Amino acid sequence: MNSPGTLSHASLEQAAQWYVRLQAPGSAQEQQRWQAWVAQNPEHLAAWQYVERVSQRFAPLLEQPQSAGRALRSSRRQTLKTLLVLCGGSTLAWGAWRNTALPRLVGGWSADYATTRGETRDALLADGSHVWLNALTALDVRFDSAQRLLQLRFGEVLIDTAKDAHRPFLVDTEHGRLQALGTRFSVLHDEHRTHLNVFDGRVQVSTLSGQVRIIEAGQQVWFTREHVDTTATVSPAREAWSHGVLLADNLPLGQLIAELNRYRQGHLGCDPAVAQLPVMGSFPLKDSDHALYLLQAALPIRLDSPLPWWVTVVPK
Repeated sequence: MNSPGTLSHASLEQAAQWYVRLQAPGSAQEQQRWQAWVAQNPEHLAAWQYVERVSQRFAPLLEQPQSAGRALRSSRRQTLKTLLVLCGGSTLAWGAWRNTALPRLVGGWSADYATTRGETRDALLADGSHVWLNALTALDVRFDSAQRLLQLRFGEVLIDTAKDAHRPFLVDTEHGRLQALGTRFSVLHDEHRTHLNVFDGRVQVSTLSGQVRIIEAGQQVWFTREHVDTTATVSPAREAWSHGVLLADNLPLGQLIAELNRYRQGHLGCDPAVAQLPVMGSFPLKDSDHALYLLQAALPIRLDSPLPWWVTVVPK
């Protein structure tokens, strides 16, 4: 299934509105209109699947005995039956799920260390190195007599390496290999590239294509399988999350909301109309409601919430 970052804001909001409308008992014509909307293009189906997936995190709320809860369950049973039929007929949507979300889901289950949405974790490795895992991260550890190897399947880690003169400390992503040269650094692995921030020491970057670059303390860089970008000044935000703080230094609001969404059980989206607003300050990662309150007080925005677990930042 597509991640929200690959779906348009309009499709996600339309899917949420359809979910609201289908909570209440409706006419056959309403069901037909919803089915027609889902069938218009694969992105509508993917957006609907995303809304359903988020709603399942709040399934216990639907077990309350109130009549509204019973009506919602009945409506959802019907919509899910229809959704299964539509999914069966959408090869493209199944392909997107199989090629993107499914491998990541299975990877998280089988990894040596993994975190879920809203969860961070730290671990002391066998060699004395300290590793912090950000939310939605999967990491494997492969130590032997010749090397110390971490494989970052997805997500973000902060690493404080222990000294070992006989075994290099390596981190692999699908874009290349990092070799720590006595250092403290963070690695963020997304679907398209890897982000390295070096806080102490040096790190050697080797892309899969063979390009090699040494990144010094105080520098950050993005790289893909083929290319290492130009270095920039290190970002303190890539270390601050290990202390439960989201730092914003002229950060676009849309990027901040995407980061905050990793720590929130429901959906948190941002209207493109306000996504480029610059944000300065620090925000609590473990209390996203308070972080949103601070943003709303400082910026010309408001929060639109058609469902308890669906929040969108929109223009005021």
